[in-house]
Amino acid sequence: MRIPPDILLLGYVVVFLAAVLGLALYYEQRQKRFGPTPSEDRIFRCQKCGFVYTDDADVDRSRCPHCGTLNEAIRF
Repeated sequence: MRIPPDILLLGYVVVFLAAVLGLALYYEQRQKRFGPTPSEDRIFRCQKCGFVYTDDADVDRSRCPHCGTLNEAIRF
């Protein structure tokens, strides 16, 4: 049984691309499983001292831990 060279080359390329795709999907799933999850906290910047800090997601205004000024959350 003789296989034409172009069919043999095509088979090798398809197998190689399938292996690369499989590895990419595996590492993408692995990254999602072990990667950091985004925080639900809100970000605040003190208007008085400029300190940047976070607080719970349900808080609209928060006190600066450095100077005690009440601040609004930063909106992106």
